[in-house]
Amino acid sequence: MYKSILAPVDGSEHSAKALGVAAQLARASSASLTLMTVADYPPGNMGLFTGGTPEPFTAEDWGKVADSLKQDAEAALRKVRDSVDLQGIEVEEVIRQGMPAEGILKEAKQRGVDAIVMGSRGVSDMHGMIFGSTSHKVSHVADCTVITVA
Repeated sequence: MYKSILAPVDGSEHSAKALGVAAQLARASSASLTLMTVADYPPGNMGLFTGGTPEPFTAEDWGKVADSLKQDAEAALRKVRDSVDLQGIEVEEVIRQGMPAEGILKEAKQRGVDAIVMGSRGVSDMHGMIFGSTSHKVSHVADCTVITVA
């Protein structure tokens, strides 16, 4: 059925449920499973974001905030990974930084996965309601099967 599955997670309940489904599919078809999270970049103008002047942050400060967001993403990946039984499945973990939908699509294309299994909603529900969810964007652009789990 499937040879390779990409399971993007963000620490939300929906991503944990989706990883459970991805694990079942991987186990049933002896597929490899890539567990992925994408850390957002800090906003372009951190000074205004924090209520300060437009340019109080140096490139070093911006890098520290980006690193902090990446550490948060790693913690979210561990949280979801530890909530699902992945024993007996070939699992690779990938952490990227950027825009989540674009990162997921790029990873899926580079790896040539057969399916992406992801939560229908994640930790940014309000943002998704206004701008469209990551799963919605991925499901409309991906070249492979996309399974969204509610």
